Amino acid sequence: MPEPSPTPKRRGRLLRFGASFAALLAVAGYLTVQYLTGGTGPGCEVGPADGSGPSYEFTPEQAVNAATITAVGTGRGMPERAVAIALATALQESGLRNIEHGDRDSLGLFQQRPSQGWGTSKEIMDPTYSAGIFYTHLAKVPDYQRLPLTVAAQRVQRSGFPEAYAKHEPDATLLAAALTGRAAATLTCQGRPGVTRAGGPDGVRAALVRDFGRDVVQEAGAEVGGSGGPSPAPTPSGAPGTSGRTVTLPVRADTSAADGRSAGQRGWQLAHWAVANASALHIERVSYAGREWTAGVTEGQWHTTDAKNADGAAVDTGAVRITTGG
Repeated sequence: MPEPSPTPKRRGRLLRFGASFAALLAVAGYLTVQYLTGGTGPGCEVGPADGSGPSYEFTPEQAVNAATITAVGTGRGMPERAVAIALATALQESGLRNIEHGDRDSLGLFQQRPSQGWGTSKEIMDPTYSAGIFYTHLAKVPDYQRLPLTVAAQRVQRSGFPEAYAKHEPDATLLAAALTGRAAATLTCQGRPGVTRAGGPDGVRAALVRDFGRDVVQEAGAEVGGSGGPSPAPTPSGAPGTSGRTVTLPVRADTSAADGRSAGQRGWQLAHWAVANASALHIERVSYAGREWTAGVTEGQWHTTDAKNADGAAVDTGAVRITTGG
């Protein structure tokens, strides 16, 4: 005798249960992907140096792109104001995301158009290139540092919404102060320990060269070897992260940056750059000038450290140390 068919009421319950279960699986999958990739929600924060006033929260993806834009600017000797203009422009045009779509043929961080002579699609989708070509055009704007930010950005972009850049100036100013190194220990990220896309010391060295260029990294005291990236300088025996996972970048006080920044500012730029890239490069710890950041610690704040080597002597605080997960 054939089995009786489920009643309409029972079929409805089964369908609702199946739909709910599928939704739970989708949410779980989404959350897993976000954890593994560094997330799309706020995981980083930058605030004013004096601790007063509003802060800006942003995602790990945005942090990487902001750090690249800043490194390209300082590498060209552009002042902090130029970096703030570039960051505000990218915030408006793409939300600091390297997107493959936009109005007509607009692409990338700055929504530059191949048809308007900004470069090939492949070039524009390279954040280092797109930031560089933006600065090239900005440098040609007469007296751009004295112009209102939105006016300077518009002179480069020729946007249909010339006033749109102004609303991003407060956030871009905070980012520029931190990522150029003027505001010490003001950029934090939660990090994602145990996860990597292109991590380890080799990944960090390659990313440093990608963003800063070989010359700038060498000025920071790192040796550039034949593998295409700077090799870590010797680290004191017994210092934190000396198991072959630490890239050490001595910051020499006897050299000056192309844009006139102090050694301390250059050091904090490298330290903040590392924190901004923590999720992407599997960076677990960054230390500089007696302060230390550790991935996975609540809110990812910088803390004072008194690290010592095996002989009990204080570890050199004039070097940026970037410890990776492998």
